[in-house]
Amino acid sequence: MADPSDNPHDASGAEQALLTAARNGDSAALESLLRIHLPGVHAVCNRMCADRGDADDAAQNALISIARGLDRFDGRSALSTWIYRVTTNACLDELRRRRRRPEPIDPTLLPADHEPPSTRQSPEANALAAETRRELKRALAELPEDFRVAVVLRDVADLDYAAIAEITGAAIGTVRSRIARGRGRLADALAAGTESAASTSNPAETT
Repeated sequence: MADPSDNPHDASGAEQALLTAARNGDSAALESLLRIHLPGVHAVCNRMCADRGDADDAAQNALISIARGLDRFDGRSALSTWIYRVTTNACLDELRRRRRRPEPIDPTLLPADHEPPSTRQSPEANALAAETRRELKRALAELPEDFRVAVVLRDVADLDYAAIAEITGAAIGTVRSRIARGRGRLADALAAGTESAASTSNPAETT
């Protein structure tokens, strides 16, 4: 019988031990396993969902689904890939619930992610960084859903194209196209926002 460590899709080392213990009902092991992946889950949810409350709900639902579904993880993909699939589905479910109860969102009030200000930067630099994150979040919220999923999984979760294809059920070529087009739309939206801010702050320069 092959050693599980020979399979690159298997969780390795300490994580594999935690996974086995968690499946056997060890609550401390489950908590440790979830803690390992918590930052990634939150990062994806914060980028996928424009509203902070929706992001928090999606993250909580993802963690519950992960905890309850560990027995269904068959090891054919990396544990992190399976976790991001569960997280992506939780985000999409939350976004669908949001569409069923539409509430206008003021883009200027979007949260700039759960990231504390840097103590090594000036208040002005921290404010600029927060505004940049807010603009990025607004631009992501305006992307088509399939573009947003692909871009977030690539640029936030740092997954490769094969893993994203597995999660989304799309061909690798389609994944590449969605990422390229999504990044292009983000760049255009951010550039437009920068130009708009510049013209607002310098009204005398407009004609």
